[in-house]
Amino acid sequence: MRIVSVNAWGGARFDDLAAWLPAAGADVVCLQEVTRTAGLDGWTSFADGERTLPQRANLHDDVRRLLPSYDGLFVVSDAGPVTDDAGRRHQQDFGLGTYVGAALPVIGMASTFVHGRFVDHDEWAVSDRPRAALAVRVVDRSAGRTVLVVQLHGLRDPAGKGDTPARKEQAERLAAFVERTREPGDLVVLAGDLNLLPDSATFAVLRGIGLHDLVGTTDTRTSSYPKPVRHASYLLVSDPEAVAGFRVRAEPEVSDHRILELALRPAG
Repeated sequence: MRIVSVNAWGGARFDDLAAWLPAAGADVVCLQEVTRTAGLDGWTSFADGERTLPQRANLHDDVRRLLPSYDGLFVVSDAGPVTDDAGRRHQQDFGLGTYVGAALPVIGMASTFVHGRFVDHDEWAVSDRPRAALAVRVVDRSAGRTVLVVQLHGLRDPAGKGDTPARKEQAERLAAFVERTREPGDLVVLAGDLNLLPDSATFAVLRGIGLHDLVGTTDTRTSSYPKPVRHASYLLVSDPEAVAGFRVRAEPEVSDHRILELALRPAG
């Protein structure tokens, strides 16, 4: 069983993403910064007062077209205005997309907010935006086990990625979500753009529920990201012995984040 995770950057590098994703061979795809705009396809422009970025109008549907045999799950953290090529404003949903291959039965789904609650913004906020977590339980027949895959796009703070009271609360809410969602015997995989430094206290909280980080201090940014702090994305597992392979891929570049790729051991 193979799991990949990447912050898709709203599809800003969609041609690269579209070239890689159908050939990735992943059983579960976890994407952060997924967009959806009702009744609109193509490109939009996002602006929050700090950044202006091109975004796909409906990255969720774009991915579903790229992966037609996969079950697609999308949870919205917040929504706000974007403009199309003609300058018209539209309200765009923003959140997490998990896509599960047809070979894996989906036997459970759950989501929760780990920071704030849903907001329909009149204008996008620069900071303190809501954050959701999305979980899916699947049957990995090749190993005779169930796997709980949880993903998160962690709180962004313009002041940096250091620990804050809000991030501490986010970690505690995330750990509580995993604990109430997992079932006995589940292998737990938690992935996403956590927006944290490797020494964050969040990892101690997650170790407290048995999750082990595989990324550490590895650079998880691509050439599209110019800033010097190169840590953002992480992947954790409840049983390191179940890992057949893990890598942070420098290529292909499909976003300003590198792809995280996990292979789990088959049975016996």
